[in-house]
Amino acid sequence: MEFDWESIAFNSCSLVAGLFVFQNGADLFIDHSALIARRFGVSETLVALLIAGSEWEELAVVIASILQNRSSIGLGNVIGSSISNILGAFSLGLLIFPERVVIFDRSSKIYAGALFLVTSVFTLQAYTNSLDFTGGIFCLVAFGIYLFSMGSAVYEGFLTAPQEDEDEEEGGRGNPCEADVAEASERVLGISIFSSTLQVPPSDYHLLMFVVGLMTLSLSGYVLSHSATTLAIDFHLNGSLVGMTILAFATTLPEKLHSTLEGVRGHSGMLVATAAGSNIFLLTLCLGILFISQGEGDDSTELGQELLGFEVWTAWACSLVLLLIVFIGGRRWMGPLLLGCYAAFIVSEFLVFRR
Repeated sequence: MEFDWESIAFNSCSLVAGLFVFQNGADLFIDHSALIARRFGVSETLVALLIAGSEWEELAVVIASILQNRSSIGLGNVIGSSISNILGAFSLGLLIFPERVVIFDRSSKIYAGALFLVTSVFTLQAYTNSLDFTGGIFCLVAFGIYLFSMGSAVYEGFLTAPQEDEDEEEGGRGNPCEADVAEASERVLGISIFSSTLQVPPSDYHLLMFVVGLMTLSLSGYVLSHSATTLAIDFHLNGSLVGMTILAFATTLPEKLHSTLEGVRGHSGMLVATAAGSNIFLLTLCLGILFISQGEGDDSTELGQELLGFEVWTAWACSLVLLLIVFIGGRRWMGPLLLGCYAAFIVSEFLVFRR
């Protein structure tokens, strides 16, 4: 078996470079969309749910794979990311949590229960061959129900919206005050804003950064999808395999970093909200768009058959593990155990289930 090493080297470099631009574009898009939403009076509850538990990066990859007629890349990335978010990201938070026993609140248990329900429905769809156009519509409806139910629960005080401490990391994905936003805008623009000089309205600045982030996210998502597809061809691998392993690991690096930081700070609620919310986003909105884009013909059904039973059950088992850990309490030794399981999953995909 011969390999085109020049193509492999070029696309590997494109993948790394695209990933760097991809993550910066995602930060711009998410941070400034949250600020714009608050300026226009959008509920902070909705903002918190969409920011703490969202996978806009994976959605960009899904859309890019659809546009390139490589939907198997997007499907593999969605399922692989849902596994990586728990076995890779959540486990890191447990590993470096400051306390030996991690206690989770009622909100965390609700998030974990909601994820287990969504993953169980996904597993049922996979084994009844319902991952098609109709199944895609069902996923989108489920996403809408998830947003409405979680938002209503927060408003009624039954559920706590995921949020970080206000006095930590003002530049992160928290809730910066208007003075901090204005000061940050001046630093980025490199100018002093006085009444007698050039004035840049903060709203216009955030809107500009939102557009730049969206464009960067879209273009880099296209580069990632294209380079991953080419690497799959060069190594004679199935597109869904590359999306489930290499691409999923790369695109979930921000979640791993975020979970590590939350683990150091001792924020158990954010650990669960990030993992559960991200996976619900993936298995409802991302999968819904992916299968609806295939139409009502045989293409949609064939795409669903790209998944192996091993991968479906692994995703379901991850949601079950998260649910059990949240209810019985986390232990530090669980972190390396889950990381070992993730390594075993990657190795199994390449050596045992390679297709």
